Amino acid sequence: MRRSVLRAAAPAGGEQENIPLPPAAPAPAPVVEQRLRTEFPFELPRGYVDEAGTVHRDGVMRLATARDELVPLRDIRVQENPAYLSVVLLGRVITRLGTLPLVHDGIVENMFASDLAFLQDFYRQVNAEGHTRATVECPHCAEPFEVELGGSRLGES
Repeated sequence: MRRSVLRAAAPAGGEQENIPLPPAAPAPAPVVEQRLRTEFPFELPRGYVDEAGTVHRDGVMRLATARDELVPLRDIRVQENPAYLSVVLLGRVITRLGTLPLVHDGIVENMFASDLAFLQDFYRQVNAEGHTRATVECPHCAEPFEVELGGSRLGES
């Protein structure tokens, strides 16, 4: 770092004073624009089998909005059977599944149970900032351990 010297006007005696300048302020850090990740790829354990017998395993799920969680509550199927909430909700947030032209709740309700369970867990992870666990400390021995924070049903974190 280089310091400059400011020369003050000569006092009455004719000598100049050397007054060191304070160091220059550091340059501001460049602004790094961070983009929010809103889509997350996944691969189903078994895969959805369409009417032609084609297995679709790879897909993309987007982050859920408040609307995604509220609209299904007006669905008559969810009102009659609250367990149906996860099917309707997943049908809204899965944006791609294999080569299917459209993903909707009818696709989700015809998935294997293991794939539905996988998607429910994946939904919780994606919408809970990437994890559903928290590290806590035992009140007796002070040993750290993890606990599961996810709710028992989709949409009930």
